[in-house]
Amino acid sequence: MEELRQKYIAAIAAATDEAALEALRVQAVGKKGEVSLKMRELGKMTPEERQVAGPALNALKDEINLALTAKKVGLADVALDARLRAEWLDVTLPSRPVRRGSIHPISQVTEEVTAIFADMGFAVAEGPQVEDDWHNFDSLNIPGHHPARAEMDTFYMSRKEGDNRPPHVLRTHTSPVQIRSMLKQGAPIRIICPGRVYRCDYDQTHTPMFHQVEGLALGKDISMANLKWVLEEFFSAFFGTEVQTRFRASHFPFTEPSAEVDIQCSWEGGTVKVGEGNDWLEVLGSGMVHPKVLEAGGIDPNEWQGFAFGIGIDRLAMLKYGIPDLRAFFDSDLRWLRHYGFSPLDMPSIHGGINR
Repeated sequence: MEELRQKYIAAIAAATDEAALEALRVQAVGKKGEVSLKMRELGKMTPEERQVAGPALNALKDEINLALTAKKVGLADVALDARLRAEWLDVTLPSRPVRRGSIHPISQVTEEVTAIFADMGFAVAEGPQVEDDWHNFDSLNIPGHHPARAEMDTFYMSRKEGDNRPPHVLRTHTSPVQIRSMLKQGAPIRIICPGRVYRCDYDQTHTPMFHQVEGLALGKDISMANLKWVLEEFFSAFFGTEVQTRFRASHFPFTEPSAEVDIQCSWEGGTVKVGEGNDWLEVLGSGMVHPKVLEAGGIDPNEWQGFAFGIGIDRLAMLKYGIPDLRAFFDSDLRWLRHYGFSPLDMPSIHGGINR
């Protein structure tokens, strides 16, 4: 046993890797190892011989196992030390730049618009982007022959052959949300409806998908004067300066009377500046809600009346932040996003959002 002890203790001390160490463990104390075989011979010994050989073999096995464990820890320390020497890092060097994402101008302006109207008492209402024909057109007093219902202007969903129901559409405005809100809540009501809308158009100022925010206020004594005040308060807060508006008579199927709204501006060097000068820029359509629309929303037009308006969020972003092309909003160009994007810490406020 002394020869075995010296043999394996020396071999363990000379081992250079864990594979060699594992081979020695199997050779010494494995099921068929030399020490294990010696322990099987105890049954052939007399009781007196076992009393001497048994404790000696157990002590030898424990000594070899302790030597194996200590050597394994030593090899791990050596490997870690070599790795640390090879993978050293100078912690005094400046860190690598970490690129942060930015808030898209559409998201930022939507939050700014929501904050301003919320301060005036408007709640936010939402609805589906795939609408049925009744909510998108019929309930809004849009007749079947209206150009907006043509396939050249509206995205229609396909129906199975033999299904003669009117096809669903990708909503062309967020006005269906007003109908759904009136049917659900009734009057009085004061809401805005921001969201994506879809139309078949594509150029520098139009895209097949864009964003709108529409407003609706119903009461018993609401008039166009209230509409003008709300819009002027909104524009003044949004652009951070006093903005005058001009109403021009127009026609929309869902409002009567209807008006297109211009805001005061000036043109200098091809750049528009809102709130100053003697020029005017059209920005939205509005009017008093048509009685047939109120009836479709389950509201008595003889008792209630109110105004509605619709503004393009994308166009507001272009005006406020000097973005020249609407198509760039949807190009996913990282350079554009880094330039026009906003930090997550740039929280909008009712005092004009983020002014640059």
